[in-house]
Amino acid sequence: MDIKFSGSDANGFQFDQNAAPRPKKERKPRKSIGSKAGRIAVNALVTLLVGAIYFYVQLPAINLHAEEFYGFALLLCITYCICSLLTSGFQGTGAKGYFTFVKKQCTVPFLVSALLIVTALIGALTSWVVLRAKDYQALLPIENGSFTEEIDEISYDRIPMLDKDSAQKLGDRKLGELADMVSQFEVSADYTQINYHGRPVRVTPLRYGDIIKWFNNRSKGLPAYLVIDMVTQNVDVVRLDDGMKYTTAEHFSHNLYRHLRFAYPTYMFEEPVFEIDEDGTPYWVCAKKEKTIGLFGGTDNHGAVLVNAITGESEYYEEPPAWVDHVYSAELIVEQYNYYGQYHNGFWNSIFGQRDVTVTTSGYNYLAGGDDVYLYTGVTSVGGDESNIGFLLSNQRTKETKYYPCAGATEYSAMDSAKGQVQNLRYTATFPLLLNIADQPTYFMALKDASQLVKMYAMVNVSQYQIVATGATVADCEANYRQMLLKNNLISNDQSEIDAPSVDLMSVEGTIAEIRTAVVNGNSIYFLRFAGNDTFTVRMSAAEVAAPGMMAAMGARNMQARNSTAAVSEVSPVRPPASTPEADSMKVVTVEVPVQAPATVPMASESSASFMLGMLPSSSTMPAREAVPTRVPMVSNMSIMQNVMTSVMAVNQPMFTKPAKSNLKSVVETMSAKGGAKLAVARFAKGFTCRKMALPAQ
Repeated sequence: MDIKFSGSDANGFQFDQNAAPRPKKERKPRKSIGSKAGRIAVNALVTLLVGAIYFYVQLPAINLHAEEFYGFALLLCITYCICSLLTSGFQGTGAKGYFTFVKKQCTVPFLVSALLIVTALIGALTSWVVLRAKDYQALLPIENGSFTEEIDEISYDRIPMLDKDSAQKLGDRKLGELADMVSQFEVSADYTQINYHGRPVRVTPLRYGDIIKWFNNRSKGLPAYLVIDMVTQNVDVVRLDDGMKYTTAEHFSHNLYRHLRFAYPTYMFEEPVFEIDEDGTPYWVCAKKEKTIGLFGGTDNHGAVLVNAITGESEYYEEPPAWVDHVYSAELIVEQYNYYGQYHNGFWNSIFGQRDVTVTTSGYNYLAGGDDVYLYTGVTSVGGDESNIGFLLSNQRTKETKYYPCAGATEYSAMDSAKGQVQNLRYTATFPLLLNIADQPTYFMALKDASQLVKMYAMVNVSQYQIVATGATVADCEANYRQMLLKNNLISNDQSEIDAPSVDLMSVEGTIAEIRTAVVNGNSIYFLRFAGNDTFTVRMSAAEVAAPGMMAAMGARNMQARNSTAAVSEVSPVRPPASTPEADSMKVVTVEVPVQAPATVPMASESSASFMLGMLPSSSTMPAREAVPTRVPMVSNMSIMQNVMTSVMAVNQPMFTKPAKSNLKSVVETMSAKGGAKLAVARFAKGFTCRKMALPAQ
């Protein structure tokens, strides 16, 4: 259909090409707000309000070395410019018009923004690793060390056996036992490894279950924290008289990050670490972070701020106290070593040629040494090999770092080797610790089931990772490992035995009025109450008291068996050997004894067979038919029963006399007879009298 837009036949549409365009509607000019001074005051007030809200929420450090500071400053400048446009009544005619207005009416924010951008660009250029590779590789001073001379052997009863995942399982289970806490609180995921009274432990605070539970409990704070012993796997709940009111789980002004920022607005901090001092007081260790190369490069720590988690009191220490274990994080130390390993021959060598370029392995762990915690990680080349060339130990309080040359398998190769020993059980291995066992660098790891519970332990030799030993306990694992080292001629006989742990004993004298028993973690514990006391003052474990004597006795038997010589006796009468041995004399007679009696035995059939005629009467025969198995009611089981009884007697023969249940006297006499601690007990009419009793000190 043709439609005409002009002329008399336009179907109602009129269109004139020569007509003038419709004029645009003019916008009403906006009026400015008040005087110029008033507008500046309003703009500044709104800018400060926006900046205060942003600062309260995001908590940027007011520091030129902090990247977030530039974003915060630019936000303030942009906010002021937008407010100026709105309050001045300006109506721009495009981007150029707005730019001209900002340059003339917002001169100060415009210049500040330009200066910040230029400063950031120059700072990034001066921090560029291509230009400052030498400075990056010098961030971590490294010394060479000797493993056998500087790394002491550790007793099996002091080896930390728990990783973070296993500690979390134990912590969650322990909180579930506390009826007064489990409904309101959860266990935080910190689990910091520290040395507490000379023992490796993991500590973690509680946290609120949700915002409602925080609101209900905020006045009292968090009531407790957990201490998990990494050797014994005991979990202690330390209840506080005054709750922790300054934590990462708090809100508003008591939030730890906000508390730090308001107290130290120019400081940059590492992630706070939860620790306790030797008195059990909870603290947050907040390492002060600095940029040492250009404006943004060369991250390093310098001192730390310690915040009391109960009172909120804080103080900066350039050299933190000795009880502090975490000033330099593991990630920071690993990053600084990678700078050293990659750039000590220049930046371009790390890309082309890669001569002597090394990096850390993709994992790390912690070792306890003295009063400090050391970071352990392996060192390998940048190639795709499965071997380490050495390892690092770095003090996380002082950053003192040593490199120990030690060629061997990587940690993950050792983990695979350990899992191969128990592949039928499908256990997984934790990231290993590096220990000195009989002057041999040794990987130690726990083997866990699908529930993340530790079931076994494994030790793998670093230089020869085919040498693997496992055990249900650490003592068994180390004993098996030392025997394997002895078989491979890596250690001597005097290094193949485990030293028995020392037990502190004390003497108690008095009349026992009451004895009670309990089973704790599979061990029988005796609680003694003496006459005249209302409480049980002695906690006594039969295993702990008997352990030194039993280990001494077993060690003596093992040494006697190992050192015994073969017995040689004369044969009477003495006969000279035959000049030519008979062939039959070299045969070995083998007697096979069935495991169980057969249900049926073959017997000759009593049925008559057909008569067969021969050529002669004497050649006629009546042969028996083929033997048919016939079920018989009884067979001779003499040899079978003899084997069965021998096996039963061998298995059921007791190694030690089992004491009567809840009979302290028989227990003590048995332990004394086996070389344990001596205990004299006399029976009286109203109880037992204990004299010169040696007990483990609690």
